Amino acid sequence: MNKLFPSAAEALAGVVADGQLLAVGGFGLCGIPEALIDALRDSGVRNLTVISNNAGVDGFGLGKLLSTGQIKKMIASYVGENKEFERQYLAGELELEFTPQGTLAEKLRAGGAGIPAFFTKTGVGTMVAEGKELREFDGQTYVMERALRPDVALVKAHRADRSGNLQFRLTARNFNPAAAMAGKVCIAEVQELVDTGAMEPDQVHLPGIYVHRIVHNPNPEKRIEKRTISAKAGA
Repeated sequence: MNKLFPSAAEALAGVVADGQLLAVGGFGLCGIPEALIDALRDSGVRNLTVISNNAGVDGFGLGKLLSTGQIKKMIASYVGENKEFERQYLAGELELEFTPQGTLAEKLRAGGAGIPAFFTKTGVGTMVAEGKELREFDGQTYVMERALRPDVALVKAHRADRSGNLQFRLTARNFNPAAAMAGKVCIAEVQELVDTGAMEPDQVHLPGIYVHRIVHNPNPEKRIEKRTISAKAGA
């Protein structure tokens, strides 16, 4: 089955809509589906709730959707590196569900595994646990967290075949597999495209059963979020 679409805009057509819950892969700017994010911006859909580790930076990644006011709520574990995010949140224009990073990953993994909720010690005794069920196990208090099941997942992979089997590259894997598995519909942006059967079974990190549409982006921008260089000796 060929899941390849000719463009990011065509891959999103008929799938994304106002008011949806979206999961977007990536960690900082590493492994983000930038072509799909651009197409989402151009689609004009609004009032989105977006699940992602963070919200990109000003003018790139999810930061583009913040600048156009298309995101009404973020479910994230990190909110730095983005002045527009800060401005909107402090002005009451953007809702934020602040979630510990490991809990966020598990909420997506659980959603993909069909587990509706789970208990964790992370966040007990803090604002993270406010309004949530607490329960004791072996003398320890745990908080119940609900799984996440987004309407659409947008992810980035290094390589795919036409059946949607995905291979990720190094740390760019990050949240992408969990987001892909959790999404009711998953659209993957890939740098390399091969024919079905060209990938060895051990090269497949995510089976194509989780992926519904593919977009080929052979020349991603791959920005560096924060460039740090060492001073010259003797300077």
